[in-house]
Amino acid sequence: MQDRESHGKPIEELVSGLQTHLERGLAQQQAQERLQKFGANELREHPRPGFLALLWDQFNNYLVIILIIAALVSLALGEYVDSVAIMFIVALNAVVGVIQESKAEQALAALQKMSAPNAQVIRDGHQVTLPGREIVAGDIVLLEAGNYVPADLRLVESVNLKIEEASLTGESVPVEKNAAVVLDKEIPLGDRKNSAFMGTLISYGRGRGLVTGTGMNTQIGLIAEMIQSFEAEDTPLQKKLEHLGKVLGTACLAICALVFIYGLFRDTHLSDVLDSGFLNYLEAEKKDIINLFMTAVSLAIAAVPEGLPAIVTICLALGMQRMIRHHALIRKLPAVETLGCATVVCSDKTGTLTQNEMTVVQAWAGGKRFRLTGEGYSPSGQFFVGVDAFDPRTDPDATFLLHGALVCNDAKLEERSDEAGKRSWQIIGDPTEGAMVVAAAKSGYLRGEVEKTLPRIQEIPFDSERKRMTTIHRHDAAGREASASGIAYPPLIAFVKGAPDVILDLCGHTLHEGRNVGLTEDLRKAILEQNRDMASNALRVLAVAYRPLAEVPANVNPETVERDLIFIGLLGMIDPPRPEVVEALKVARGAGLKSIMVTGDYKDTAEAIARDIGLLTPGGLVLTGAEIEKLSDAELAAKTDTLEVCCRVSPQHKTRIVEALKARDHVVAMTGDGVNDAPALKRANIGVAMGITGTDVAKQTADMVLTDDNFASIVAAIEQGRIIYSNIRKFVYFLLACNVGEILIIFAAMLVGMPIPLRPVQLLWLNLVSDGAPALALGLEKGDSDIMRQPPRSPKEPVIN
Repeated sequence: MQDRESHGKPIEELVSGLQTHLERGLAQQQAQERLQKFGANELREHPRPGFLALLWDQFNNYLVIILIIAALVSLALGEYVDSVAIMFIVALNAVVGVIQESKAEQALAALQKMSAPNAQVIRDGHQVTLPGREIVAGDIVLLEAGNYVPADLRLVESVNLKIEEASLTGESVPVEKNAAVVLDKEIPLGDRKNSAFMGTLISYGRGRGLVTGTGMNTQIGLIAEMIQSFEAEDTPLQKKLEHLGKVLGTACLAICALVFIYGLFRDTHLSDVLDSGFLNYLEAEKKDIINLFMTAVSLAIAAVPEGLPAIVTICLALGMQRMIRHHALIRKLPAVETLGCATVVCSDKTGTLTQNEMTVVQAWAGGKRFRLTGEGYSPSGQFFVGVDAFDPRTDPDATFLLHGALVCNDAKLEERSDEAGKRSWQIIGDPTEGAMVVAAAKSGYLRGEVEKTLPRIQEIPFDSERKRMTTIHRHDAAGREASASGIAYPPLIAFVKGAPDVILDLCGHTLHEGRNVGLTEDLRKAILEQNRDMASNALRVLAVAYRPLAEVPANVNPETVERDLIFIGLLGMIDPPRPEVVEALKVARGAGLKSIMVTGDYKDTAEAIARDIGLLTPGGLVLTGAEIEKLSDAELAAKTDTLEVCCRVSPQHKTRIVEALKARDHVVAMTGDGVNDAPALKRANIGVAMGITGTDVAKQTADMVLTDDNFASIVAAIEQGRIIYSNIRKFVYFLLACNVGEILIIFAAMLVGMPIPLRPVQLLWLNLVSDGAPALALGLEKGDSDIMRQPPRSPKEPVIN
């Protein structure tokens, strides 16, 4: 009893289909029956492989099987020391492998934590508090700011409701919800304004929702299912070492068989098999046959580089330590090398290429367009008109704009210090409102000081239907004197901020050089043109207006306050790119790496950011989720050669993009920080999560976590991966050269009729200790200086060529 198309159906149809009631909710008996039938509202985990399955995987290896057979035959022939030594090496490798692979994945546990522990539900007409796991389809859930959404809901009531969905959709600002609309069934996840999704956070307002999906039938459940459905793939290095092992093993068996057969002809009387029978022949030649077999075993051990797995593991572990110094924490050891052969980096936009901190970068007031500098929420920056520095405190229009944006606002700017004493700025409240608070602070206007002059006495909260917010402020007589900027406030003033087209329709005048002038048609067109120009640069634009009041209306509502407004100006804001990303992309391009932005954000915003940082090049392809949906897997794979930006994508689209790239023989590194990135992180050759802004789900699904959320750290990690692979090739050459020497010594001794110079135990010592130490030294070399000016190596290139 789940409905994944509830956003496209009227509420009455859903209520009827789910057999519930909007006011009374479900009956307790009815809810219990559904709980028994459909299961609890929680994420289920697939059974993990047991100890024996993990152990079998360690022994299911070509070279290991050869050694096991050699050990068993040695044991049968009474060569106990050799047999025990060989089995000890095999068992040691198996134990190390089981320990590595038995580390349980925590991605599902992190997803489970995101579901609400308790929820307010209507049952039998009464509001009750229930554990989130007991919610069933058809329940009516009450939503309040600060709570997590406990299941997938079709909203039936929304009052100024905003929900933070960045972790699920990649949307960088809270989404305004509207319960009244009925949407197209094919609309992307991020545009479903009448729905709320399990695990997302209510940041503002309140509402009620009808449960349409629980447990694994929610959007977050689909992600959990996708994470668990992907089989772990061998890394390029594992595939190459496995191929090398098969080549060595086959050559080893061929040489051993050749030597054994040659020895039988040379050292035994094979003709006795025909004369006296096979058993009599074995009895007569037992000693020589055993010696020949031990010679073959010695050759097998000489040909197999037993120290290789241990040295590879140590080299990767030391590489992992070096990467930590470059702010890259490796969770899965083979990922160290996999980075070195990455050919494509698929990067999420929000928080990865951008700062995930809305920032006002442009503004317009009184006919002047000015821009603001600075990074993130830090209240330091400058104002410019063109190329000239500009002080907004000396300009009445700019001052009015910044004051209005600051006081008609519920966000707060706070400075905090971490344990190391490092100071940072954070916004408490809506990120868009926070951006305006920071813009005012850059000009020296702090909320606490301005509110002493303009205390708020009434307000009309933001409403998604009105698309605006209004606050009424008192200004005492002492403060009515002209300020430094040449403006004087009336005793009572209402500030209104909201969507530019909506605000402009309510205005009859505009502010120009501190004076009210009539809003002519030409002025109106000029303001709308400024709005369009900012929006075309992917800026989110808000307008600010005001109205002097003679008195506070007896009934404060939009009809009595929000009319006859005086237009002040526009503020354009964006989630800005990280400053280090531009250089990192240049280095990546120089290293032959293709970069693709994969985001849930809108096309205009994604294109503007991609073009700004140099990711989107002339001729580069931009695809939306809707366009990807219409392409077959083969068609999508064909377009990946020019693909540079994907926008409005769902988790399923991200996974398809990774699959399409892999179909073109790319080694894909996928970066991300949200729950929506987890399936693609799992499916990519290497998943890279953000350590600061990343969700637990993303971190625990990924192969690597960036501790500083710096895109440039990916490039540094790729460089280390290339160095490590280069070093691995060096010590593989060295070990094989040593093994060839051992084979030749034994082979030559046998040809001239000498005793075997090296016993299996001695060969094991040589391979593990005498050859291992120099090989390890080769694995620690710093690498070539031009390694990031070389193209990525082919994933199919063998270790030895």
